[in-house]
Amino acid sequence: MEYYAILGVAKTATANEMKKAYRKLALKYHPDKNPDNAEAEKKFKEISEAYAVLSDPEKRKQYDTFGSTGFQQRFSQDDIFRGFDLNDILGQFGFGGSSFRANSGFQGARRGGSPFESFFSHSGARGGCGGGGCGTQQMKGQDLTFELAISLEDVLSGAEKSISLRNGGRPRNVTVKVPQGMEAGKRLRLTGKGSPSSSGGPAGDLYLKVNIEPHERFRRSGDDLVLENRIPFSQACLGTTVTVETLEGKKFNVKVPAGVQQEAKLRIKGYGLPCGPGGNRGDLLVKIAIQIPKELNKEQEELIKSLGDVSL
Repeated sequence: MEYYAILGVAKTATANEMKKAYRKLALKYHPDKNPDNAEAEKKFKEISEAYAVLSDPEKRKQYDTFGSTGFQQRFSQDDIFRGFDLNDILGQFGFGGSSFRANSGFQGARRGGSPFESFFSHSGARGGCGGGGCGTQQMKGQDLTFELAISLEDVLSGAEKSISLRNGGRPRNVTVKVPQGMEAGKRLRLTGKGSPSSSGGPAGDLYLKVNIEPHERFRRSGDDLVLENRIPFSQACLGTTVTVETLEGKKFNVKVPAGVQQEAKLRIKGYGLPCGPGGNRGDLLVKIAIQIPKELNKEQEELIKSLGDVSL
């Protein structure tokens, strides 16, 4: 969803401007004012979801960074509405929370959860209530969650993964596109790839929780990559040049200054990981580790003693 367009505000809108825009639309599309109007109910859900994201500074930052598609892949409905108390907000606009729950059909309005929990699980198909009574609800199938392991190379370039799942004893293969800049712990959502509905409703969704496998050479630090390079004590004192290979295999000769200290970091700009799909890359940090020998031969021992004599 294009949240700014849904609220009718610019991307530079302030929190107060977004609140005014949401209030205006909520007054127009609130289910109390539009009984038995499925289109108004859908619109109200959309503007509430947009406001839940854009009124939260961290969620808004993620949405602005990854865009609509990337954000939807990373955040479930529970994530979007976590910490968003819709009844409290509507109460500020003059709507009673109990009236909202009773008349709108949304039963999940509570702090920390989704006010549309019932709506989403039923996928809007609650059945009409006319002279002949209420129709049968078409329940959405169960959502499924599995883990997906990816490499740092996948984070760098993006990847297409084919995974084998077993659901209800039946094996099936699912293909998923992993966007660039993926973070550990984030979830990818595949709509309609969960369990089928037992009542003819839509299938549930499949959530893939991303784990990033340890790399033999690099460690991730946000969008930066850290690479340890060990040099002898003599080179730390006198300076040297080391050859560094990036994650994609490009080689650089990096000058290590004389007197470099243990765990000093030398920066190669733009050779880290991307910040989201198509985002700018972080840096490669070459962490210097100075080798202190555990044992010395006779000649080395004499040389070290002579250095001690000159206070080195």
